[in-house]
Amino acid sequence: MSDLTTENLQKTPLHAEHIALGGKMVPFAGFSMPVQYTNGALKEYTVVRGGGAGLFDISHMGQVRVCGAEALAFLQFVTTNDVSKLSDGQVQYSALLNAQGTFIDDITTYKISANEYYLCINAANRHKDVAHLQTQAVRFDAQVIDESDDTTLLALQGKTAQQALQTLSDADLEGIGYYKFAQIKINDADTIVSRTGYTGEDGFEIYLPNSAAVEVWKQLLDLGAQAIGLAARDMLRTEMGYALYGHEISDAVTPVEAKLMWITKLDKGGFIGKTTVEARKNSGPEKRLIALKLSERGIPREHYKVFVDGAESGEITSGMHSPIAGGIALAYVKPEHAAQGDLSVQIRGKLVSAERTTTPFVRSRVRK
Repeated sequence: MSDLTTENLQKTPLHAEHIALGGKMVPFAGFSMPVQYTNGALKEYTVVRGGGAGLFDISHMGQVRVCGAEALAFLQFVTTNDVSKLSDGQVQYSALLNAQGTFIDDITTYKISANEYYLCINAANRHKDVAHLQTQAVRFDAQVIDESDDTTLLALQGKTAQQALQTLSDADLEGIGYYKFAQIKINDADTIVSRTGYTGEDGFEIYLPNSAAVEVWKQLLDLGAQAIGLAARDMLRTEMGYALYGHEISDAVTPVEAKLMWITKLDKGGFIGKTTVEARKNSGPEKRLIALKLSERGIPREHYKVFVDGAESGEITSGMHSPIAGGIALAYVKPEHAAQGDLSVQIRGKLVSAERTTTPFVRSRVRK
């Protein structure tokens, strides 16, 4: 694809590497990003699910450092999960809510020390998130530092991910547990490496300075990892049933609707949005998120209408044809339809029967 269509977009430090690999570049969250490479998204997906190692450039994500004497109190106030439960070197899935109790973003929180934390935020929400955090931080002895422009973020996912990455570091990667991280050297560069990901496979996310990005990217490819684009990443994400901002979560839903009360600790003390979430939990949601699987051939896609007992009940938020599980989707439906009634999806004017199921749609192989 000609770069003319993406000339006004931001570029990650690996942009030229994507072009050299034949990456099909598309606009995504304000960046020019590879949706797939020359082998296509299905083969890329197969690398990750099939026992190899996939290498993802996810540098469009935002990185924020929070430090100061009241860093913990600040994060307890602005996030939904209980940050006080974190040990040094541990990662936590969490969310930022507004006063209405709906999502500003979902995030991961890294505890470096008692007075220092690191947040990973979604690309499309970076500037909104940072502005929100900095506005709230004035009430605390805490500093919010946006390090996104100086940081490259890679995801190395799949069965052979650890084997490949271990070649580049003397650190004991085996000792990094699930949702844990370590600050280690890779090619003499200071990095954060966490056993986290968005694929349902074992693997790591690697935060490194931009100056080290190209060398590490090339080395991992030389060690057998294969570059993976956005399309395959979304396939892998959907099979796990992981939420995506703008799809399952947004400023129109609370954690009650999104089935994310497990990261919303109402007993930890006050936090932004708590009162509204408590009220919604008590009154009940206006819609509920469900997982479904088609009972016959078809591909359920985003915004397709979902029917229960022949009446429209909601719509799909994420859907695909899984090579393993067939037609799968996440969808919001009326609360009374979450557990009962004959389910179907409208595809090209025809109602295709479906059944409720649970996530993940395929077996997770994360190492817990």
